[in-house]
Amino acid sequence: MEQNKGIANDEISLKELIEKGKEWYAYLLSQWKIIVLAGVIGAVLGLAYSFTKKPIYTATLTFALEDEKSGGMGGALGLASSFGIDVGGGGGSIFSGSNLTELFKSRTMVEQTLMTPVAVNGKVISLAEMYIQNNKWREKWNNNPKFKDIQFLPETKRKYFTREHDSILGVIYQNLSQTSLSVGQKDKKIAIISMDVSSTDELFSLRFCEALARQVGKFYVETKSKKARMNMEILEHQVDSIRAELNGAITGVAVANDNTFNLNPALNVRRTPSARRQVDVQANTAILTELVKQAELAKVTLRKETPLIQVIDRPILPLPKERFGKAKGILLGGILAGFLVVFFLIFKRIFKEVLK
Repeated sequence: MEQNKGIANDEISLKELIEKGKEWYAYLLSQWKIIVLAGVIGAVLGLAYSFTKKPIYTATLTFALEDEKSGGMGGALGLASSFGIDVGGGGGSIFSGSNLTELFKSRTMVEQTLMTPVAVNGKVISLAEMYIQNNKWREKWNNNPKFKDIQFLPETKRKYFTREHDSILGVIYQNLSQTSLSVGQKDKKIAIISMDVSSTDELFSLRFCEALARQVGKFYVETKSKKARMNMEILEHQVDSIRAELNGAITGVAVANDNTFNLNPALNVRRTPSARRQVDVQANTAILTELVKQAELAKVTLRKETPLIQVIDRPILPLPKERFGKAKGILLGGILAGFLVVFFLIFKRIFKEVLK
């Protein structure tokens, strides 16, 4: 009995729900003129927005990391190490994979890239200045004494920036990193990384994309090969020092031999300086031979570490552009305005019922 009563209550609730839906449908249908008018206004606004919205240009650069698996060269370096020859090593994998993609988005790399010189209308300016001009910020700064005279000259070092410079660069970095810059693998199965730079200025997208790739590539190579380069520089300095010592020892042997020429055989003690110089020559020769081996292997190691980024495709003009189409503006504007009016009407009626 109670089960039948529950089923009846469910049927009544469903019936009431259907009746309520019909009531809301009739109410909205009675307001069709307002909804249609709002849709038309929204469509007109969407069409106007499509005319004012600038197209977005996207510059794409793809690159691959050099495979660091030890091959034939690794075997030679391992053999050298087994004989006690230290040839140095690379920078490990601190910037491999996802770490490298984050390096492209770092503030340091972006800011250094913004200081890259570019030619615009026959004048050499920085990419930061180009960004400011494209967004017409200077027109807004004319009445602001803090920013009115600020300039971003090409190749300016960061230590010369003021607080105002930092604040402007911070805003530019946020805009670029959040809306314009995208770095990642298009496919997890493919070890090719793609970088996209989007903006309303075609030349800025192209030049910033290429400049950022050069800046990150330079920093990446220097970091990865830093240990090998330091080792090679130390070895070259040692080779030069030992070679100078060897040359001095050879000259000393010649001088000592000249001093003992036609020497009385009974005065062999006078031949001691010459013998000592001969020992110095032999010792320095052995040391120089070993150091030359290590220096040459260090050069091989450095060449193995560089380059570490291989660019596959570079952006080429004209760049692909995405335009906010007229049909899209009309459709989205009309639908959005219609939904907003429907929600407003529903809220208005519910509010009236609550007050009653």
